[in-house]
Amino acid sequence: MATVTLKHIQKIYPNAENPKPKKKKKKEDEPVEEKSYKLKVTDEGVVAVDDFNLDIKDKEFIVLVGPSGCGKSTTLRMVAGLEEITRGELYIDDKLVNDVAPKDRDIAMVFQNYALYPHMTVRQNLEFPLKLRKVPQAEINERVNEAAEILGIVQYLERKPKALSGGQRQRVAIGRAIVREPKVLLMDEPLSNLDAKLRNQMRAEIIKLRKRINTTFIYVTHDQTEAMTLGDRIVIMKDGEVQQIGTPQEVFNAPVNTFVAGFIGMPRMNMFGGELKKKGGKYVVEVEGAEIELSEDKQKRLAARNVEDCNVTVGARPEHITLDNVEGGMLEGVVEVSEMMGSSVHLHLNAYGRDCIIIVPTLDLKDNAALEIGSTVKFTLAPNAIHVFDPWTGKNLEYAD
Repeated sequence: MATVTLKHIQKIYPNAENPKPKKKKKKEDEPVEEKSYKLKVTDEGVVAVDDFNLDIKDKEFIVLVGPSGCGKSTTLRMVAGLEEITRGELYIDDKLVNDVAPKDRDIAMVFQNYALYPHMTVRQNLEFPLKLRKVPQAEINERVNEAAEILGIVQYLERKPKALSGGQRQRVAIGRAIVREPKVLLMDEPLSNLDAKLRNQMRAEIIKLRKRINTTFIYVTHDQTEAMTLGDRIVIMKDGEVQQIGTPQEVFNAPVNTFVAGFIGMPRMNMFGGELKKKGGKYVVEVEGAEIELSEDKQKRLAARNVEDCNVTVGARPEHITLDNVEGGMLEGVVEVSEMMGSSVHLHLNAYGRDCIIIVPTLDLKDNAALEIGSTVKFTLAPNAIHVFDPWTGKNLEYAD
């Protein structure tokens, strides 16, 4: 039970002072290899996390999400005290903890690889952090039994970790964290070692767990499905920087840039080249000759920012594209792949040289002609769900500063 505040947090890893490698003799016609660095490199070193700001409320479930190497685990480790903060301030319950040792921060951490003691039973693993704190045995027994009951591992208390499945081991790792009754519970990709079915089960277990224990959660994952289902708010990171913070619905419906738009949502958002222009005082998007008038709320947001006629990247989620002959805004593509998913069909099209995915509910299919590979289908984009991005900066023009 705690608030956590990160103010202008920065983590820089100093450049390693390695001897320069010997230069390989280059052949005359051999092209020069270009190396690109996504993270900032300064005179001080590599900037792994840059200007991270976040206020976490008491008992809130925050998810840090992003691709590998974006800085989310580094941020979590700085909260835990396992990584030194280069610059910025970290507060837990309004107390500055930059220089407070990990054991004195009243936090617990669940790791990706479980980190259980193989020579101890489940009960002994759960008891261990409490014995270190010299908690009375009667209280230890009470806390361990309660945690085992919450997580459904009572029957495994006398077993050793090697006799448990991956999901059971992860429950034990979570149990060992919650018996301490920490102010903040940190979880670093705890489900990544599990198969798809177990991952779904454990997601549901974590949702139930957070309702039964009074603590603040900070959860790290690269899986946007986990982020959307678990988080009260999601922090989306890329290359060490925060891209957007919001509820799952906010980041899905109102992505601030093309990165967020492409990262959140499965399948990913479709992108088309287009133009934004005003016709009769209304904003219209033109894509491949088809004109679509935007919805009223989008009109207001664009007008409030005085957006002028310009080239744009037009984004539309697969579920916001309508198949069949609809008046106006008609586009077309050739079916390359058709995936039957049960309640819906995922159509992969080649539309004007771009990949495009449409999700079509099976109940909406009038015939199976649209499922045939090589067939041409017509579609339109929902006016209330189109996003217009600056093609150079990637910013959503409805929300751009």
